[in-house]
Amino acid sequence: MTFDDLTTLSALLPAERAVCGLRVAGKAALLEDLARRAARGLGRETAPIRAALAARESLGSTGIGYGIALPHARLNGLERPYGLLARLRDPLDFDAIDERPVDLVALLLLPVDPRDASVTALACIARRLRDPGVASALRAARDAPSLHAALCGNGFGAGG
Repeated sequence: MTFDDLTTLSALLPAERAVCGLRVAGKAALLEDLARRAARGLGRETAPIRAALAARESLGSTGIGYGIALPHARLNGLERPYGLLARLRDPLDFDAIDERPVDLVALLLLPVDPRDASVTALACIARRLRDPGVASALRAARDAPSLHAALCGNGFGAGG
């Protein structure tokens, strides 16, 4: 699987996995919420996902700057990358490299097998989120379908 086009990005982060206006109290609460949502979508327990995300964050923040965070982790038994997209209602401190609060978050759970396209998937999402036009459209989105459309290129702007 390659992640060099918007169709594949849409498959990695389908519309039903977009959340607009997510309310959380802090970084730990955000990671807990994302782990819970991913566990539900994958039919797994929340604790191992939460632990994998926390372990990755302990190596250094996945806040990449510009108000964007890309929490990610590798999970045993995962056959393909799994993503979620969220725009937070209120930006929060995420220990990002530029110290700016985060309001755009893309969660990526990756297979343990290093031969997959995981690194490419992560880079593709990061490039897309860091595009100023895309970030602006994501921040202007009024609902989850508009949020998804802004990321995946099928209807930029608020309301999509």
